[in-house]
Amino acid sequence: MTDEAYLFLLDDADVVLGVAPAAVGDLACMDTTAVRAWLNAQGCTAASPRLRLVPPEERAVVPEGAERLPVPLSEEELSRVRHRMAPGTHARVEDELLAYRDCADGRDELIARALAAGVPPHRVAELTGVDPATVTAAVGGR
Repeated sequence: MTDEAYLFLLDDADVVLGVAPAAVGDLACMDTTAVRAWLNAQGCTAASPRLRLVPPEERAVVPEGAERLPVPLSEEELSRVRHRMAPGTHARVEDELLAYRDCADGRDELIARALAAGVPPHRVAELTGVDPATVTAAVGGR
């Protein structure tokens, strides 16, 4: 398990912060007694458009005073949350980085494109499985 992510409720469902848990797919934490009890106490369901989720590094976007609950996510679940939150240009390159795990041709070019698109080096390493030192070396070579 990783650092805890946060489930939170928005006052306005039209505000775009975090990601809807339902958009990420199955999350083990959503089936826990703690989450079910918290949702019940809030008078909310897992499908509510007000319910949002952020990874640990994005906790600062949770509005002050918003009802929130820390939840553990597996590495795979956390990767899906980050992918759903990524800007469109990042998401497309991240898809390619994930696909890269199955092929090594064009590695350096793909890493350079991802870095040029603004995908953080730690995220490139996470998505490709490439050693972070290799990614860092690519940053220096840009």
